[in-house]
Amino acid sequence: MKDQSKTKQARSESERRKVEQALKESEESGWTILENIHEGYYEVDLAGNYTLFNSSMSKILGYTKEEMMGMNYRLYMDKETAKKIFRDFNEVYRTGISSRVGYEQIKKDGSKMYVETSIALMRDSFGQPTGFRGIVRDITDRKRAEEAQRESEELLNSYLENAPDGIYMNDLEGNFLFGNRKCEEITGYRREELIGKNFLELNLLSEHSLNTAVRLLQANMEGKSTGPDEIEIISKNGCIIPIEINTNVVQRMAQRIIIASVRDITERKKAEESLKKTLDSLRKAVGATIQVMVSAVETRDPYTAGHQIRSADLARTIATEMGLPQEKIDAIRMAGSIHDIGKLSIPAEILSKPKKLSDIEFRLIQEHARRGYEILKDVESPWPLAEIVYQHHERMDGSGYPRNLKGEEILIEARILTVADVVEAMASHRPYRPGLGIDVALNEIEKNRGIFYDNTVADACLRLFREKGFKLEGT
Repeated sequence: MKDQSKTKQARSESERRKVEQALKESEESGWTILENIHEGYYEVDLAGNYTLFNSSMSKILGYTKEEMMGMNYRLYMDKETAKKIFRDFNEVYRTGISSRVGYEQIKKDGSKMYVETSIALMRDSFGQPTGFRGIVRDITDRKRAEEAQRESEELLNSYLENAPDGIYMNDLEGNFLFGNRKCEEITGYRREELIGKNFLELNLLSEHSLNTAVRLLQANMEGKSTGPDEIEIISKNGCIIPIEINTNVVQRMAQRIIIASVRDITERKKAEESLKKTLDSLRKAVGATIQVMVSAVETRDPYTAGHQIRSADLARTIATEMGLPQEKIDAIRMAGSIHDIGKLSIPAEILSKPKKLSDIEFRLIQEHARRGYEILKDVESPWPLAEIVYQHHERMDGSGYPRNLKGEEILIEARILTVADVVEAMASHRPYRPGLGIDVALNEIEKNRGIFYDNTVADACLRLFREKGFKLEGT
């Protein structure tokens, strides 16, 4: 019986040791796992002093294991954070429910970091609380990214609210999703009155702007940006307000939306209208002055009466055929009307001499381009009249006068006037010879196309006469 008892006791002891060994191996295995995780693991007593932690925990805080053992958590955070953690620990102790919190820590080197930690209550075998344990994760980069995003959003919101232009968003059906402060100011509607409403429902567009608005919306539906475009809107108080609008289509999650900027151009329109009136007055004044100059030249040189007007008319028609903008066409017409103004400084007997001019007399005639420039250079005008007159005897190959300009050095207005001047002069009667006829004049242009005369200008001139039936009046 004693032998059986000893055998049973020995077997029981052996089993106990196996259990203890298995438990030890399990604990060692568990600790090995904790030692090799990236996150920090910690255990503290009820007073908050460290009793156990892994290597990652000491690395996170920057302390050695020896320095951390027994250290209280209050030593690596400011007072306010320490109070917060105390409340969190106390809540877990009171309820027994684990928690996850985030807070700021101060590392050994004094730098700050953000961590996210779990807090769980530890109990002994009798169920009595003995401390806390948890996993700590360094979320500094994530926190900074969140802070940067928050600051960026605040900055963007601040910009949108204080932008000098109205900025709004709407869907592809024309329903408002957002409007900034300037939108409220321009339309007279509070954003609460705009959001969720359609621009047609609000009667925001003037009648003749509806087609433009529909066209812009159709372009947006095709994914195209638009602008700048000008339309008129009707404000809440019924005022018509001209605006300039630009739109862009963007993807917001699963929805395509339109972001638009609008600018009140009321003052600009007033300024443009005022400028237009000023320019019209200036044009009339210049026109009257030019007419006086034309009369003065023709009084001195009756044999070439009408030459300037006919040259100006042909030059204007060539410019129109070439598709030049109206401003240049107007400049050519005005300059053509007075291109021989410099002849006022030449003796009348030379201008009307019926015989061939001497070399000295011819050189005096050639001076009229320079003299014309001197007369016109100080005349205020919306066009470069003085320079066009100065250049109307220059040639593309540099053989002209008075400055031997060539190619692109010569204004396009002057290149056009050159061709018109030659055609009219050759086709018309002169004191020293009868008119040579339009065919001879056109042959001259064709023969020296690209040499004396600009290719494009020459082609337009030849096309006018040979294909479109243009005729010089009085020839």
